[in-house]
Amino acid sequence: MFKGTDIKPFSKKVWLASPTMHGEELKYVTEAYETNWMSTVGENINEVEKIAAKKAEVKYAVGLSACTAALHLCVKLAGERLYGKPAISHGAVEGKCVFCSDMTFGATLNPVVYEGGIPIFIDTGRDSWNMDPVALEKAFEMYPDVKLVINAELYGFPGRMDEIKRICEKHGALLIEDAAEAMGATIDGKQCGSFGDYSAISYNGNKIITGSSGGCLLTNSLEDANKTRKWSTQSRENAAWYQHEEVGYNYRMSNVIAGVIRGQYEYLEEHIDQKKKVYERYAEGLKGLPIKMNPIMEGTEPNYWLSAMIIDEEAMCKQVRGECDVAYVKEAGKTCPTEILEAISSINAEGRPIWKPMHMQPMYRMHEVVGRDGSLRCRTNAYIAGGCEDVGADIFQHGVCLPSDNKMTAEEQDTVIAVIRGCFE
Repeated sequence: MFKGTDIKPFSKKVWLASPTMHGEELKYVTEAYETNWMSTVGENINEVEKIAAKKAEVKYAVGLSACTAALHLCVKLAGERLYGKPAISHGAVEGKCVFCSDMTFGATLNPVVYEGGIPIFIDTGRDSWNMDPVALEKAFEMYPDVKLVINAELYGFPGRMDEIKRICEKHGALLIEDAAEAMGATIDGKQCGSFGDYSAISYNGNKIITGSSGGCLLTNSLEDANKTRKWSTQSRENAAWYQHEEVGYNYRMSNVIAGVIRGQYEYLEEHIDQKKKVYERYAEGLKGLPIKMNPIMEGTEPNYWLSAMIIDEEAMCKQVRGECDVAYVKEAGKTCPTEILEAISSINAEGRPIWKPMHMQPMYRMHEVVGRDGSLRCRTNAYIAGGCEDVGADIFQHGVCLPSDNKMTAEEQDTVIAVIRGCFE
């Protein structure tokens, strides 16, 4: 345990990231209540779609129940555009391989499996913690028939999605941009969410702005926006009765949830500024320690959603992780993510490990992974092919997400920093 035992726990929990309400949200929720538009249609949804499209610099946004729903319909749209599946089909990428981010949350690629596809994971770049463009180019050399890429932007710190887009165009592939964590971040001044042929954003409870749930599918195609609206309302046809000619889903956004989102949007830039200050305080307060903070790629402006750090190898004590358990051995002058997380928790603050790469997950560990040095296949977390670096696994082993709540005070953050520093003693 860290040596700062004289530090008293916070009386009120300091969260990793929690909703920040301002009051405008209640006005629009009340409006939905008083006008009795409590369903999946209403003015709040209409306004959220307009605002979301404008903010993301695309032509159309479709409000949905979750970002995962948006990603699912992104895959369905891309699959039918690429492979021309008949309307009755619900396997738009059936039997097809899809290149996917490796270091992300499962929601990024689970929709590929919903639609019958086979994820192939692209390893992570050390300079960005996002999909490695060199590895993606290598993957296209090895699998030239692949025509769909799904790329997530980690923790609101985007990689070069524009470069990923150029590689996709070179190989005739479509790009789905998972901007769930990156709303408001930019690459060369262009908004994240505007690079994909189809993109998705999230309003989950811990995101930069929230509706407690919800998401939007972003597109520049009116036809695809209308198709998304149809699919999300159980694919009802324009008939007086319930007429169905293809598979549909109950994915529409609630007008009540949309009221919260509508009230949040005007505070997006304020939240980003607050998150940036949190990141900068960590960078300054942890200076001199053998760690590295989230990398910021040249030409990008993050939204700073979650501040994270990785511990240098020479400063790591022994740490072993099983599927659900972990053990470590404390060494003088060294630490590990588990010790830091325990120390943060002991003062009533919340952290978490960096995303466990998808190729290390039990359900996906037999899928191909492509690194910049070649193709690898996982087996019980170890590579069969030798000589290839596993960047994603290395970042996971050394990484910690720090308390990043925009309501955390400077004094509270100073205490967290002191606790982290104590772990290196």
